[in-house]
Amino acid sequence: MSEIWELSASDMARLIREREVSSREVVEAHLRRIAQVNPEVNAITVVLEETALQAADAADEAVRSGTTAGPLTGVPVTVKENIDVAGSATTLGIVALRDAIAATDAPHVAELRAAGAIPIGRTNMPEFGMRWHTDNDLRGPTRNPWSAGHTPGGSSGGDAVAVATGMAPLGLGNDGAGSLRWPAQCCGVTALKPSLGRVSQGGGGGPTPFAFQLLGVHGPIARRVSDLRLAFAHMCGRSGGDPWHAPVPLDGPPVEPPIRVRLATDPDGPDLDPGVAAALRRAAELLTASGYVVEEGSPPALTRAVEIYTQIMSTYGRAHEKQPPVESLASGGFVRFWADYQPHWTRAGGEPAFDPLLERAQIARAWHAWMLETPLVLAPISTGPAFTVGADSDAAWLAGWPAALRMAVAVNLLGLPAVAVPTGEAAGLPQGVQLIGRRFREDLCLDAAEAIEDRNRSLTPIDPR
Repeated sequence: MSEIWELSASDMARLIREREVSSREVVEAHLRRIAQVNPEVNAITVVLEETALQAADAADEAVRSGTTAGPLTGVPVTVKENIDVAGSATTLGIVALRDAIAATDAPHVAELRAAGAIPIGRTNMPEFGMRWHTDNDLRGPTRNPWSAGHTPGGSSGGDAVAVATGMAPLGLGNDGAGSLRWPAQCCGVTALKPSLGRVSQGGGGGPTPFAFQLLGVHGPIARRVSDLRLAFAHMCGRSGGDPWHAPVPLDGPPVEPPIRVRLATDPDGPDLDPGVAAALRRAAELLTASGYVVEEGSPPALTRAVEIYTQIMSTYGRAHEKQPPVESLASGGFVRFWADYQPHWTRAGGEPAFDPLLERAQIARAWHAWMLETPLVLAPISTGPAFTVGADSDAAWLAGWPAALRMAVAVNLLGLPAVAVPTGEAAGLPQGVQLIGRRFREDLCLDAAEAIEDRNRSLTPIDPR
């Protein structure tokens, strides 16, 4: 058998249910892996050793007594520091919030606990989640295990690195502008950005600004698509008071095969890096070999979608007028980054909309019509691979945002589901693509991602290079 920490979450849970290994053995194996690897990558910020071992012992006692074991019994998970875990600080990567201890779990964390999952560590993120690289004054930088000189992505970079290196089989992050899918691409793992309304947005350390309610969602990161499916099935059941929560069945009506997939072309966007272009071709070939029909097509209003996203975030990105300004909580480094970033953010907003929410609805209708006959879209996450550390503070890189991530950002604007899946390596870095579906059709995205994964070699877990 492989090392315990190398196994998928599904296999770990099965072995525990069959009493071939104990929950304590699984947790201890991951604690040893964390002690071995985390000093090199700084992905896990707080190790929840005591509570994780207590939960493992309780799980083993339940299995021994014949109590029905949950589908995730004994499976360790990491949790990003902007998601509430009872008894642990929800820091948002900010020094001022280092002691902001959560009294209760976020709804989806509580649901995963009820299914038997065990939080084993908190994970790093950029301050406020407002950067595509993971670094902050509270915890320091997280390093990409493929190359310390390249970004692990952000803002869920800590979870992507933890999963990629075998410190946990599952990570819990969130995605407001590619923040699950971009780290997945950078680290060679898979991630699910659910539809808006699938997973409760409760439990984020305070009031959630309207823009983040509308554009951001919680989701899982894993090494296997089947593990995304398993975790996702136990993240959607509790509303937690979220007015957007929609208890929709996880599987939609069957789609008559062959399923058509649009390979998204973007003639108005930046050129694709050769490695990204190769990843798309590879994914298209694997889907075709699995019986899908792949055809090219350009999404409607893509440039305007990014502009409307930016306008909504600019207008509704604060929780309350009386909320302390970012500058009063953030580090000096973040304030400088934000000052450099602000002119490019303003430019990205384009022509002001009379009503950005109305225009969002118009773009959503156009995409719905575009996807009526083709329920899936194959697209890049970013037009380039993981950038070198520090590049996102350079004027040239900032001037290129958000064009490089416009396919990822459009998905957030429209509330659609998407799955990031690795396709291989290029120039020593992992490459991946995303599969975008109609709203609440995560099942189709996961099926297609699994078809790619089944015909491809796994890239992780890996030791840091």
